[in-house]
Amino acid sequence: MASRRRAYPQPHYNPAAPLQEQPQLYSQQPQQQQFQQPLQQAPPQAPPQDQFVNQFSQLNINNQYQYQQQQQQQQQQQQQQQQHPQQQQPPFQHQTPFGYPPQPYNDQRIAPGMVPQQPVQPLQPLQPMVAEQSAPMNQLYSTDLLRDLPPPIIDLQFPPPPINLPPNSTLTDSLESNASSDYIRSTLNVVPRTNSILKKSKLPFALTIRPYQSLTDEESPIPIVNDGVITRCRRCRSYINPFVELRQDGLKWKCNFCALLNDLPSSLKSNSVNNRYELNNGVVEFLATPEYMVRAPQALNLIFLIDVTKNTIQNGLLSTSIRTILDSLDRIPNDQGRVNVGFIAVDKRLTYFSIPNDSESNSNPNKDISMMVITPDNDEDNLIIPSPDDLLVNLKNSRLNIEKLLNNFTSFFLDNQSTDFDLSSGLKSGFSLLEKIGGKMIVISSTMPNLGKGKLTIRDEVSVSGKAKESTTLLTSNNSFYKSFAVDCNKSQITVDMFLASSSYQDVATLSNLPKFTAGQTHFYPAWNASNLEDITKFNKELSNHLSMEINLEAVMRVRCSDGIKCQSYFGNFFSRSSDLLSFPSFPRDQSYVVELNIDNDIRRNVVYFQTAVLHTSTHGDRRIRVITLALPVSKELKDIYASADQLSITNYYSHLAIEKTLNNSLDSARDYLNKVIIDILLVYKKEIVAGNVGSSSPLQISTNLRMLPLLLQSLIKNISFRQGTVPSDHRSSALNKLATLPIKELIQFIYPSIYSLHDMDDECGLPYEGEDNYDEIIPKIHGEIILPECINATFQSLQKFGLYLIQTINELFLYVGGDALPALAQDVFGVNSVNEIQPGKFELPELDNDMNIRVRNIINKARQGKGSIRYENIYIVIGPSSNERGVGGMEMNRDLIALRMWCMSALVEDRTANMLGYREFLSQLKDKINA
Repeated sequence: MASRRRAYPQPHYNPAAPLQEQPQLYSQQPQQQQFQQPLQQAPPQAPPQDQFVNQFSQLNINNQYQYQQQQQQQQQQQQQQQQHPQQQQPPFQHQTPFGYPPQPYNDQRIAPGMVPQQPVQPLQPLQPMVAEQSAPMNQLYSTDLLRDLPPPIIDLQFPPPPINLPPNSTLTDSLESNASSDYIRSTLNVVPRTNSILKKSKLPFALTIRPYQSLTDEESPIPIVNDGVITRCRRCRSYINPFVELRQDGLKWKCNFCALLNDLPSSLKSNSVNNRYELNNGVVEFLATPEYMVRAPQALNLIFLIDVTKNTIQNGLLSTSIRTILDSLDRIPNDQGRVNVGFIAVDKRLTYFSIPNDSESNSNPNKDISMMVITPDNDEDNLIIPSPDDLLVNLKNSRLNIEKLLNNFTSFFLDNQSTDFDLSSGLKSGFSLLEKIGGKMIVISSTMPNLGKGKLTIRDEVSVSGKAKESTTLLTSNNSFYKSFAVDCNKSQITVDMFLASSSYQDVATLSNLPKFTAGQTHFYPAWNASNLEDITKFNKELSNHLSMEINLEAVMRVRCSDGIKCQSYFGNFFSRSSDLLSFPSFPRDQSYVVELNIDNDIRRNVVYFQTAVLHTSTHGDRRIRVITLALPVSKELKDIYASADQLSITNYYSHLAIEKTLNNSLDSARDYLNKVIIDILLVYKKEIVAGNVGSSSPLQISTNLRMLPLLLQSLIKNISFRQGTVPSDHRSSALNKLATLPIKELIQFIYPSIYSLHDMDDECGLPYEGEDNYDEIIPKIHGEIILPECINATFQSLQKFGLYLIQTINELFLYVGGDALPALAQDVFGVNSVNEIQPGKFELPELDNDMNIRVRNIINKARQGKGSIRYENIYIVIGPSSNERGVGGMEMNRDLIALRMWCMSALVEDRTANMLGYREFLSQLKDKINA
């Protein structure tokens, strides 16, 4: 592990030079002034190398002895079963993350452009599989949470504990037979054999599923079976996969889900097993045949519902959104030229735009864009709209006229003084255009609906905020129209996305029902105004990225499990068409879904299986089925289950249950529930796993692979979604929406922000990695990608008064500058002479021609990147307190700076707050409760 070095090389000083003339580096503590109090904090020191080796050993990393034992066992098995194919283990890698020796972590990635076409090979013999065997389990290591401080946050970047399957579990030796944890991730990588064992463990059993890893297929390609052969079990309808068995000399295959013998298609017999993607890859996509189509694959149809009220014009959202749409037309996936678009302007009236085909305009000068204005009659259920022929037009064929409309769009409404916003009528008109063909409505608004069937009123936040009735009064829907309309949209294959930007109340809790039940998303921009360039940039980037995302239309998803396991509950943005079929009018690529599992019958096999299938229409106009298959071992021992529990996936599951308890009961019930599950897990571990530790003095122990779970759950309680105190309901509702849809990695960062120390970062940080791609590192290194510094703990004790830090949540970036920062740091990074000249607030970092500024900007840009997300974080520059500052109550301090500091400090989740204990105190309290 590289040691932490100074940002610049250590200069050589002239011994004869006066002391005060010696240059100071960024990471040096400033000279102490006479009568000045000494600084209490010391720069963080990198732990010695042997400490990291010891930590890795506790995490089952690099256990050489156990690995050698496994190798000897495998050699013996190979000698006994030479006639049968074995799943080969790759050479031992020194830095295999969580490397429980029996099987290295199987998380291989496919580089873009590396997926070949389906090959056709001559017949090769198909050999039978041997009887099912049990696999060696992961080793259990315990840790004392109170002695393991500060918490080792590097654990948050580790992959889950490895999945150790018995030999001969797969048909081939492919390392990609089991789906990567990026696609499907279980809370338990060893499944309890009975429901009683599961209940006894107090651990949850659930899957987190994210079928798509990036906004486009090109960024994360997977193998595609394009020969029209889709092989499924006749009884359970699961898809053939790497874990089936071939019987009767390759004439039949045994389903690994229900054990039924099925005929093997002749086309599979004529190929080698090694050359069939579906028999070698846990994640694969089939080009669907006609029987998977209810109707011909539909084109993408986009309707933009744009708020044109006075407020939206004045704050600049109208002009910003129209310019963004215009600039993003080329980014909309349209390689087949099938995309159709339409525009409806909404205030108290509906303004439709008839857009002719470009060729018609060229041949007939009188054929031009026309506007039709209709005032809805809200006493009538039926909304009269003009003929849809020219309201929804082909993007390619009408491109010039669409650009013409957008270039003049804002001018049509410059003098509009209406403050009334009839969103419900706008939604119903868009529904009428899309009802027969499906598509997407994108709502852009800064005004709360105050007219029509969707009329909303401002709720009384003051009287209930922070009280027991807050969740049921402020965080639930205030008008039933939106949920019922969303269900109708889902049935007609229509998704609704919301972009809400305003400085006033918008009732996010109610409006978010539209995306929730139509597989969309609510994007919220509080205090937004186009007078701030950073606000424009964020909105522009995120709306443009959203439009560039490849959209999978008319999708359904089903999860299948082995006998004895049942899908009990589903969480995410979708509509349940039946007990096990989830409906998505369009399938988003930046969301994940949680499936709660239940063991309803004892499991008799040593391996169980889960398969997710997503049937959808791609942007290329074809029908496809994405199949994701996961295999997990089974055990009756609690120690095996605890040793393979995934703390990040468990946190994700509990966040969804906390949301459910908040909306159905109260915020207090959610917080109490999260505290209770921590205590329950620790009690089970004390009584069942380390039963010798009894009495009031016994340590607070947990398995090493779960040692971050108490920190994560306490940080979740401190999150804006659940924290105590007064929080604007729009902000809290937006945070709950994020928690309900975020993929695991982003969710963990939302709960526990990443903090990078920049003033003393390693020399390589902020620069492109020049070596070859290395996926065997705990944090993979990719050639050409910017190297980030190591994260430090989210506590004020980590922040030096002379330091520079980047604090990253998924909503914003804080660039924190210590109040005693050296003039050289201020000059190189901000281009000013001292820290007192740095302007705090929402600003981009200036571009300067020096090494430090370039590296810091590279790190900021890297932190903003995310191939699977549309988000773009603004930067807030925060000036920390100096040694001689009079404190927060000092009259000389700017109130805005105080508020900015407090907001930034809320990201330091290990620290005490007004209503919550610090992490060390929290653990001490847990210990007292466990030992009581």
